[in-house]
Amino acid sequence: MSRLRDLFAQIYEQLPESVTPISGSGSNRSYYRMKANGVSCIGVLGTDVDENRAFVSEAWRLHDAGFPVPEVIAVADDCSCYLQEDLGDTLLYDLVARAQKEGKWKKDLKYLLFEIMALLPRIQFDGAKVIDFDECYPEKEFNRRMVMFDLNYFKYCFLKPSGLEFNEVRLQDDLERMADELMAASQLYDKEGNPYEGDTFMYRDFQSRNVMVRNGQPYFIDFQGGRKGPVHYDVASFIWHARSGYPARLRDKMLDVYLSVLTEYVDVDRKVFKKVLRKFVLFRTLQVLGAYGFRGWMEQKAKFVTSIPAAIDSLREQLAETASADADFKDSYLYEVLSELVGLSRFKTVGSSDGRLTVTVYSFSFHKGIPHDPSGNGGGYVFDCRSIHNPGRYEAYKKLTGRDRAVIEFLENDGEVFSFLEHVQGVVDPHVETYSSRGFSSLTVSFGCTGGQHRSVYCAEHLARHLAGKYPDIHVRLIHREQKIDINIR
Repeated sequence: MSRLRDLFAQIYEQLPESVTPISGSGSNRSYYRMKANGVSCIGVLGTDVDENRAFVSEAWRLHDAGFPVPEVIAVADDCSCYLQEDLGDTLLYDLVARAQKEGKWKKDLKYLLFEIMALLPRIQFDGAKVIDFDECYPEKEFNRRMVMFDLNYFKYCFLKPSGLEFNEVRLQDDLERMADELMAASQLYDKEGNPYEGDTFMYRDFQSRNVMVRNGQPYFIDFQGGRKGPVHYDVASFIWHARSGYPARLRDKMLDVYLSVLTEYVDVDRKVFKKVLRKFVLFRTLQVLGAYGFRGWMEQKAKFVTSIPAAIDSLREQLAETASADADFKDSYLYEVLSELVGLSRFKTVGSSDGRLTVTVYSFSFHKGIPHDPSGNGGGYVFDCRSIHNPGRYEAYKKLTGRDRAVIEFLENDGEVFSFLEHVQGVVDPHVETYSSRGFSSLTVSFGCTGGQHRSVYCAEHLARHLAGKYPDIHVRLIHREQKIDINIR
C-alpha cells in the first residue's frame, strides 16, 4: 500500500486523504479508490508484474487511439502498481442484474448493450492495429495450445472435483478434436473471399462485469488477458455470459448488431458464423466452469461458487441446442459426459415450489472436498465427524456404512456420537426455525469424515430424520454423496 501512496503523492504532490478498498475481480489484483482535494483515481496493486505490464501497454495504446478504456495515469518503476482513471461505481453487470430481478429490459439498457456490441468489432479489428501483441500476457496469440489449457482447466478444476466418473482417455480424445475444430473453424475471409490475413484482438474476458457505465456510456476494463485471437470468442463470452441471463430475443438482436458492424471488416456468412459461434459458446462455458471450480471450490471464493448454478443451466441449454444441430456431437463421448454432469444431484435446483424451507443434509469424504451448495446462496454448516471413534478402522465394519445396523450399534454403544449430535442440533434447530419464519428457501448442513462412509453417514441420517420429525412444515433432503444416495425424507 505504501507504494501506491508514494505513487499518488508523486503525481498529485500530496498524499491521499482517503484510500478505500474496491471489490475486485477473481485475480490477485487489489483495487483502491484514492482521493485528495477533489482528485480521485483508482490505485491498482498487482502481484503479477508481467500481467500489469500487459494491461498498461494495451490501455495506453487503446486510450490514445480513442477507445473507451480507462486512462492509465501513472505506473511505478517496477510496474508493481499503477494509477488509473476513476470511472465511477456503475458496472453493466449491476444494471443487467437489476433488469433480471425486475423482469424488465428497458430501452436505455438495450441500446447500451447494442452500442457495446457495435463497438466490439472496432476493438477487435482497429484495436489490433495499435496493440503490440509481443507485450500481451501470458501469450501473444490464442492458439491450439491455449485452447487445450482451457479445456484441461475445465477437466481438472471442475469435472474431476464434481465427483463424476469418466474415461479420461476417451474424453481427452474428444477435447483434442474440439480444439482442432475450433482453430480450423475460426478462419475469417475478406471481401474478395480470400482468407483474412490481418490480426484481430481477442479481449479474452469480455463480459458485463468488465464494462463500466459513466454518463450512459460504456467503458471497457480488465482486458489484461487480451491477445491476438478469434473474434467468435468475445461474442460468445459476452452474449452467453451465464450470470447475465439475456433473454433469447435480446441475444439474437445483440448478435445481429455485432454482425452488421462486422461486415465492414470481413465477408460474413451469417449461417456459417452462427454455426462456428455455437462451438465457441460451449467452449467458453467449459472454460468458465473451470474458473468457477478453481476460484470457488479450491480457493473458496464464495462469489464463484454461487455462479456455478447459472453456468450449469447455461451448459444444459447449450447441450440441447448443439445436439439438435450437430449429430456428430450428440454421438460423442464429450456430450455423454457433459449430459451426466448437468444431471448430477448436486446441481439440481434446491428449494421447493411451495415456498417452504428445504434443508439438504449431506454426508461426504473430506478427501473429495466439501459439498457444493447448488442453491447459489452459500453458507450453511459443515461439521467434522473425525473426532468420533471410527468403526472403519475395524475389519468387521469396513464394507458397511452408517446406515447398517452393526455400524449404528457400534457408534451408539460407544456413546461419543450422542454428545456430538446434541451440540449440532443445538446450533441447527434455531437456524431452521429462523429461516422458516423469514421465508428462506434453503439451508445446507454437511457432515464430513475420512471416507464419507460410516460416521458422517450416521450423523446425516440422524439429523435429517430429527429435523423431519420436529419440523413438519419443512422439506428435508438427504444426500450421501460418496454412497450415491439421494432421497427426500419429506
